[in-house]
Amino acid sequence: MITLKSPREIEMMADSGEVLASVHRGLRDFIKPGITSWDIELFVHNMIKEKNAVAAQIGFEGYKYATCCSVNDEICHGFPRKEVLKDNDLIKVDMCVEYKGAMSDSCWAYVVGKSTPEIDHLMEVTKKALYLGIEQAQEGNRIGDIGHAIQTYVESENLSVVRDFIGHGIGPTIHEAPQVPHYGEKGKGLRLKQGMVITIEPMVNTGTWQMKMDNNGWTARTQDGGLSCQYEHTLAITKEGPKILTLQD
Repeated sequence: MITLKSPREIEMMADSGEVLASVHRGLRDFIKPGITSWDIELFVHNMIKEKNAVAAQIGFEGYKYATCCSVNDEICHGFPRKEVLKDNDLIKVDMCVEYKGAMSDSCWAYVVGKSTPEIDHLMEVTKKALYLGIEQAQEGNRIGDIGHAIQTYVESENLSVVRDFIGHGIGPTIHEAPQVPHYGEKGKGLRLKQGMVITIEPMVNTGTWQMKMDNNGWTARTQDGGLSCQYEHTLAITKEGPKILTLQD
């Protein structure tokens, strides 16, 4: 069921989103060669608690951690662990925050230390694809308009869009209707209405879009071992256009 949020509820979700965004801002300087994704997990969890918020992913469908830390060919739902990060690692840090009963969800990508032209291109395209999708999140548009804008641009850059994991509605729980694919046909799908709050979170690969699952039952990685990148915002559909609730800048 799709729940339409009131202006007051959207403002509460924006407050939650600001907590989340502040954690991502903190990670900009924290992530560097020599740390581990377990260090990132502790940093995030502690910072969320310091802000009197809750790491909402813990316990969600049995998940144990405050973050998903997905490295290089891992598409999403990577477990934080104690392997040391090094130059040229591409890590995606995804988290959900509950603050005063309101939810927010955002993933951001970080290159560890030195980068490469391939990583730079992948990150640039994925971030631009996110914002192209957000531009289409207008009252009266359709879900397919979002996916079409993302897919058309990504494929024009000779990259691919993951099909198996998509955006979603959010609030009061983490995952709600509607589903928001990052591929599709313009003019197709559910019509967007004022008060909807959704995530747009394209996952973009250097090779095939197809994936495989690790034995842990959570972590998805690229089938061909290519790199994967993700950026995600939570946003509300308003009369004035899409309102990003997890904006970092």
